Amino acid sequence: MILYVNGDSHSAGAEAVNSYCFAEDDPLYYSLGRIPHPDNERASYGCNIANELFAVLHCDAESASSNARIIRTTKKYLEDIKPDAIVIGWSTWERQEWLYNGIYWQVNAGGIGHDWPDSVKERYQEYIANLDWNASAADAHDQIFELHTELSDLKIPHLFFNTYSNFSNQITKIWNESYIEPYDPGMTYWHYLTNLGFKSNPSYHFGADAHRKWAEFLMPHLTRLL
Repeated sequence: MILYVNGDSHSAGAEAVNSYCFAEDDPLYYSLGRIPHPDNERASYGCNIANELFAVLHCDAESASSNARIIRTTKKYLEDIKPDAIVIGWSTWERQEWLYNGIYWQVNAGGIGHDWPDSVKERYQEYIANLDWNASAADAHDQIFELHTELSDLKIPHLFFNTYSNFSNQITKIWNESYIEPYDPGMTYWHYLTNLGFKSNPSYHFGADAHRKWAEFLMPHLTRLL
């Protein structure tokens, strides 16, 4: 069985057991680039679920990821492999992905990256000045529903959830139990765990204990779809 997981830092298990987000942050794993740090991935909710299902975990999550990257890489993965189940934790709506000189840059409202090309930095100023949260949420809502429809047509069981933002201002769509309360602010990954008393660090990342709890919460939802 293959379990495919995608998302942002929360699905990558960032800082779950150490202070690293990307593998390249650790000198021992620098050559691995922006994939999740191996120690943190092993503590992630996805790895916990894979262990419960006796599944092979294919994790495409990347810290600071936009939803555009999540959708793009998921579709790319499906060109070669049809997993038995997919779990995706969606990022915040304002994040974007820009292609420049063959590189996909992940962009959010948190600021400019030190290694960004000047042209990307210039575009960022316009992006911040014109950022429309409601329009970004509406676009994400439609794009995620499109992926849901594609996965349903392919008959691939899939479970979506929101990591922090929610769609409370959007017109309800029919998700057929494939999306955990997308319109409920209290049922995002971060708010659900916080309301249970788990503490996140200043980067809003949880430890291994919270990942185990989230995996425990997701399991019955996922197994109903299998």
